[in-house]
Amino acid sequence: MNDNNQEFKPYIPADKVTPEFTFTSITMGILLAIIFGAANAYLGLRVGMTISASIPAAVISMGVIRIVMKKDSILESNMVQTIGSAGESLAAGAIFTLPALFLWAKEGITEKPSLLTISLISLCGGILGVLFMIPLRNALIVKEHGVLPYPEGTACAEVLLAGEHGGSNAKAVFAGMGISAVIKFLVDGLKVIPGTVVAPIKSIKTAFSTEIFPALVGVGYICGLKISAYLFAGGILGWFVLIPAIVTFGADTIVYPGTETISTLYANGGADVIWANYIRYIGAGMVAAGGLLSLIKSLPLIATTFKASMKSMKNNKGGTKRTERDLSMKFVIIGIVICVLAIWLIPSIPVSFVGAILVVIFGFFFGTVASRMVGLIGSSNNPISGMAIATLLVSTFALKMTGTTGSEGMIGSIAIGSIICIIAAMAGDTSQDLKTGFILGATPKKQQIGELIGAVVSALAIGGALILLDNAWGFGSSNISAPQATLMKMIVEGVMHGNLPWGMISIGAFAAITVEILGIPVLPVAIGLYLPLELSTPIMAGGIIKWIVDKKKGASEGDAGKGVLFCSGMIAGEGLVGIVLAVLAVVGLESKIDLSSKLDTGWIGALVVLALVSFLTYHFAMKKDEKVSTDNKDEK
Repeated sequence: MNDNNQEFKPYIPADKVTPEFTFTSITMGILLAIIFGAANAYLGLRVGMTISASIPAAVISMGVIRIVMKKDSILESNMVQTIGSAGESLAAGAIFTLPALFLWAKEGITEKPSLLTISLISLCGGILGVLFMIPLRNALIVKEHGVLPYPEGTACAEVLLAGEHGGSNAKAVFAGMGISAVIKFLVDGLKVIPGTVVAPIKSIKTAFSTEIFPALVGVGYICGLKISAYLFAGGILGWFVLIPAIVTFGADTIVYPGTETISTLYANGGADVIWANYIRYIGAGMVAAGGLLSLIKSLPLIATTFKASMKSMKNNKGGTKRTERDLSMKFVIIGIVICVLAIWLIPSIPVSFVGAILVVIFGFFFGTVASRMVGLIGSSNNPISGMAIATLLVSTFALKMTGTTGSEGMIGSIAIGSIICIIAAMAGDTSQDLKTGFILGATPKKQQIGELIGAVVSALAIGGALILLDNAWGFGSSNISAPQATLMKMIVEGVMHGNLPWGMISIGAFAAITVEILGIPVLPVAIGLYLPLELSTPIMAGGIIKWIVDKKKGASEGDAGKGVLFCSGMIAGEGLVGIVLAVLAVVGLESKIDLSSKLDTGWIGALVVLALVSFLTYHFAMKKDEKVSTDNKDEK
């Protein structure tokens, strides 16, 4: 506990009222929730990873409110990022699970989920995630100030405070968005530059490949060298160890799930076909085992966290000051009851009474754990994947034991997993945003209303985004492979039917155990094995750029500067153009803007673009960052 928390003075004093919950902040927040929600949905469906939208949303709002509108209103900017970041968090929870329903529809197991079904599942998960966190605010944010660092929330406050002192970091975000949007349109719209460069290495029966998209370089920069290197190591293991071994030793053998000899598969499709038939199952086993291992390692922390949170919540008494007011517990409890009844009773939500009970138990537990763990280790290291896998295993077994089997049981399991995944993601995001507000002197009640607004808007938008992307390219395609959802689908099918290639899954699981014994983080290596090498390579490039910048500037990998903002902009820009191209594909205009038959720059053009993106990332990252301290600001 922090004994000095009563002495903390926020930037805006509690007795001072400034514009906060205004038409401007709500409108901008809703717009950014839709933008970053759609962009992160597209990114997550392509590479299985999303990025935090709090900081880019903060600098965009700061740029518009302070520079364009000439208003000096830091709490309005904070409200914008509060609402806006909800879109990214809800999208992360939804795209990791819900596309499994579309994949089953493609296989004829069920019908495609409706817009109403997706939106209601997302809405219930989003609202519950916010409501479960509200009673914990005083215990985690106020009483533990100075104990729980909440890295993203503190960094976001620092960015907004920098803006108060003349910061111009918003330019880096907009520059990243513009550059990335142009490149994405040239590559996937006009198709005058190939998006992937592949170099076959026939001597060892594999290939080296890289995509050239700016968002992937941005992901690597934001993750840093260590995580990028672990991802790349997983790719090397798959493409330069396992694929050559399978082709060399398999030769004329037919190995399930393949239906032809391995040598025939390789001759007809190269290393990509071997990856699709074997490596992705080994990777799935490694990711699943890695997620469970991370959850098991976190169990002591989870247990003490939950116990401490419950104990603190019992003694939680709201204050009378503006900066101490939360939404009433009566409102919170009624909201939770309504959501749980909706999950059980609304026909469009495929969850039974047993499933609704599981949502309450797992949702409250994981929501509480996520709220505190992001304060300790940050949102990026929060084991949400492990939580989702554990939930799917338990829910699928529970439904199977109670007689809900087949497609009904699988759909129910995914719906339960989706709601709980969204709850954990939203609870973590809410706690980070409330930490930002605590430092700045925001009104908690207004922020909590803002979070609910962001959840509602994002839930309505994510359904349209998923249906649009599926209609344009189809989940499981090269454009949107939906890796996380494919993994969740495999887990549910494995429990319900037992028809997975368990030999491959077991190899991956024991590979995870081996990596864990070596003391190396399992999940990034596993994700690198599970994803195609062409995705890991540009991520590695971004990590190397971050390492060079840190060496030259004397910064640590955790520092957020203009490089992070520029890369966040690149991710958002690519995601938005991806959504635009999906619209063009659905209305039949995709082929009409295709200029590949008239102009194709080939692999030279692709490598030039990758070099340009790398240079621009380095250029913006080396620019001087404007920061101020977030400790006890009591004057303007």
